[in-house]
Amino acid sequence: MKRALLVTFAALLLGGLVLACYTVFIEPDRLVVRHLSFASPRWPAERPPLKVVVLADIHAGAPHIDGAKLDEIVRRANAEAPDLTLLLGDYVIQGVLGGTFIAPEVVARHLAVLHARLGVVAVLGNHDWWLDGERVRQAFEAAGITVLENETIRLGEEAAPLQLAGLADDTTRTPDGKRTFAGVAADVPLLVAMHDPAALDQVGREALLSFAGHTHGGQIHLPWLFDPVTPGRAGPDLAYGLRRSNGKWILVSGGIGTSILPVRLNMPPEILVLTLAHDAR
Repeated sequence: MKRALLVTFAALLLGGLVLACYTVFIEPDRLVVRHLSFASPRWPAERPPLKVVVLADIHAGAPHIDGAKLDEIVRRANAEAPDLTLLLGDYVIQGVLGGTFIAPEVVARHLAVLHARLGVVAVLGNHDWWLDGERVRQAFEAAGITVLENETIRLGEEAAPLQLAGLADDTTRTPDGKRTFAGVAADVPLLVAMHDPAALDQVGREALLSFAGHTHGGQIHLPWLFDPVTPGRAGPDLAYGLRRSNGKWILVSGGIGTSILPVRLNMPPEILVLTLAHDAR
């Protein structure tokens, strides 16, 4: 009996050590590309599908997210030949265990190589503002990346325009839907980028689809056993994936880097590639 208990204890201990090593050294170092489709009757039938690459929570300087990983992210994002690339905030780190700070100017130089037919557009996250949001903005704009905060722009040709709005971070700034959507045209498709999905409450139903990051999908996700622990006020219902909330659609990315603890389990770093098309039903 004692021998069986010792064997069981040793097996559990070994299994725990293996799992701990995996969550710290292996999964956070992965990078997967997830392809999703979203069909909507509000996407004009005469338009071809729109391919959007989503990069969230890069947290450059976190363990496994060095210059070489940034270059891999850019290469794999560009390989998708996107129509639009969205960067959803938190490009830097503060205090992640085992991390090494990388200046936003360095991050921007790596991301400057991103390209998309309609452009590369960013919003800023809470970590960017905790560092110096204006500094991050200037670095990105100098690299040719458009940065939005409570504003909407038009992209594409006049014959087939697209509206893209960017909301301010919910933790460190004030998302302002009234200001952001004041000049939105009802007959032009509207996409919305935000860092924190909590800002979805500022989005009206005129938006076709919103995109967010911030949550990291909880970093550790155990279906049926453990709901993701997510920051901010959005809660686990908007922790990850394509969700519908109060009649509004949002895609929440699990992101790429890590924060506080450099761990991931069942939530590998990801590049999201969403294809938006017309639904004739």
